[in-house]
Amino acid sequence: MTIPSPQTPQDPTPQDPARQAPTPRDPARQDPTPQNPVPQHPAPQNPVPQNPAPPSVASRLTGPQPAGPRAPRSGGPGGGLARGLQRVTASALGPYQSAVVRIGFAATYLFFLLRELPHRHELYGPDSPWHWDLARQLTEGNRAFSVLMWTDSTVWFEAVYALTLLSAAALMLGWRTRTMSVLFMVGVLSVQNRSIFMGDGGDNVVHLMAIYLVLTRCAQVWSLDARRAARNAQRAAEGLPPLRDIVGPVLWVVLGHVLVTATLMGGLGGTWWLPTLLWILWLSAAAWWVVNRYAPHGEPRTLFDVLANLTHNATLAVIMAEVCLIYATAGWYKIQGSRWQDGTALHYPLNLDYFTPWPALSETLGASGLMVMVLTYGTVIVQVAFPFTLFNRRVKNVLLVMMIGEHAGIALLLGLPFFSMAMIAADAVFLPTAFLVWLGTRATIGRRRLLSRLPGRSRTQGKPGTPARADGPDGPAGRPADGPARDGHGGTEEPRLQGGGGGHTLVG
Repeated sequence: MTIPSPQTPQDPTPQDPARQAPTPRDPARQDPTPQNPVPQHPAPQNPVPQNPAPPSVASRLTGPQPAGPRAPRSGGPGGGLARGLQRVTASALGPYQSAVVRIGFAATYLFFLLRELPHRHELYGPDSPWHWDLARQLTEGNRAFSVLMWTDSTVWFEAVYALTLLSAAALMLGWRTRTMSVLFMVGVLSVQNRSIFMGDGGDNVVHLMAIYLVLTRCAQVWSLDARRAARNAQRAAEGLPPLRDIVGPVLWVVLGHVLVTATLMGGLGGTWWLPTLLWILWLSAAAWWVVNRYAPHGEPRTLFDVLANLTHNATLAVIMAEVCLIYATAGWYKIQGSRWQDGTALHYPLNLDYFTPWPALSETLGASGLMVMVLTYGTVIVQVAFPFTLFNRRVKNVLLVMMIGEHAGIALLLGLPFFSMAMIAADAVFLPTAFLVWLGTRATIGRRRLLSRLPGRSRTQGKPGTPARADGPDGPAGRPADGPARDGHGGTEEPRLQGGGGGHTLVG
């Protein structure tokens, strides 16, 4: 054992930590004997403070907090309210659920527009039985919004139809989600209000959800915007500036010019809320850009995040309430019908030529009285009971699977695929996060296996444990290609955008 030097101080009093603990650069002078203990409160990273704090202050900084302020958090009503407020303001809840809703409704309307592409002129264009003059009179009476009412030009109709189709595809992929959600809303309202007699109940759901998606941060995961944000985060970690964005400012200028022109010409409809919403979104995009450029870590940015989170969470709650209202009203109205009461309601649509895309299958199912009765009563029971099972996770998940199966049956048996797709996309807001994470992981693994089989593509990206490149399809460098299933991107949680889809460029 090394004999301590006579110059080593033997006074264990902690009034002067600088004299008691030697500098860590000279480990030979440290005293290993227990007669010279090292004080516990100084920070181990800097044992020689220039201005040591009193023991009471240090214990407050490093030690446990007093029991007084923490008491309300343990079980009091004030602590629960504070935790709830912290949760709804600090983060956008339901990132996977909102992403599925975005993808589902964008895909529903995209496929609908593609299917009706050969018949677009007869449905919504100049050859429609509901002529442009009739539509103009109706929109002036009910103060509905439709950019197709600006002119009856065929070129203008083709441009609006194509823009709606492209915005639906971009929203589904999550590219410039904030801008594309606004264009998607404008396109959906314009096309549907042009010919209100075309469509079914699914159009009403798409109509509402197109408005709600504008207010959500639905591109936190499973979007091109999230991948772009991950690359910028990786560059920031490496000390590099973010990628230069030109598309966002250009979109902001172009759309601003259109907004100003439409406002001056009175082409935004007779309602007050739509012009107000569009102007708020356009100005807030510029405010986000200014804050992120000049004060990315300041209080204005924090305030903007809080407001965006509150808006997102409130809108998500409205979407849930909307779905519950749809099922509750549908179920209670069915109860009042005599055909639903005697269990024969499903027999009639199964024997109508308009609702029998597979006549043999519909005839086989409709011939069984027991099956018709079970499906009829089961539909009513599930729709009425679903809103009351939201607080029981297991029962809610069972009924959710039954409702999704019901809509799949409607698409197959009654020939209403887009109505079913819209309702399934609305039901997705209640899907458990664990299932969505697992589903995203399976989709990612399947995509990698498919891409690895393409000719001329390296197969190293599909091997487990191989780090992905920052510019590759799997995200930032240093992230494993496979790993524990924590999210839908190869086992690592994807960074969530703080702007709700598209970063914080001018119109990102």
